[in-house]
Amino acid sequence: MSLDVSIATDPAEDPRAVVVLAHGAGAGMTHPFYEGLARALTADGITVVRFNFPYVEAGRRMPGRPADAIATWRAVAAHAGGLGLPVWAVGKSYGGRMASMAAAEGDLAVEGLVYLGYPLHAPGKPEKPRAEHLPAVALPQLFVEGTRDTFIRPIEQFEAVVATCQDARIAWIEGADHGFAVAGRRRDPLTIGAELAPIVSGFVR
Repeated sequence: MSLDVSIATDPAEDPRAVVVLAHGAGAGMTHPFYEGLARALTADGITVVRFNFPYVEAGRRMPGRPADAIATWRAVAAHAGGLGLPVWAVGKSYGGRMASMAAAEGDLAVEGLVYLGYPLHAPGKPEKPRAEHLPAVALPQLFVEGTRDTFIRPIEQFEAVVATCQDARIAWIEGADHGFAVAGRRRDPLTIGAELAPIVSGFVR
């Protein structure tokens, strides 16, 4: 697949790795959450490549076919590989799930994956988990999850799913919801994204 979507590269001064950062279903790559995360990662020596999925490029609100998102992930990861550094996949919610599906098929050219709020199921519908492909992912995986995230309740179900993975662990954010907002802590999206950078950076190390 050719790169026919918008991409933005945030270069680190002396990079040790590249993170390809995918947005969630509700906002494109320029949302302040991704801006904040990208700035903090570049300050820590990680170049960030952000991109839009095709449905955002087309001006649509709803994601299109998973196959299109998976093909976009492969193309952008290959593009990032041209920078000559180890490449890691990081995705918020939908963006992370699409990366996991590409990795399960075995041809996503990255070192590992970080999911920022993996959407195990739609809120209130734990009987329909989106997890059957996860045991096929051979790459290291980090699930960054808020303890109040309605997309992974009950938490015991989510932990059982992660336990089926080949190489995966969870980083819990106490009190955080699906967007990583914490009750009683007033933070803008730029700050929320930036505060996740140390967790991502530590895994990339």
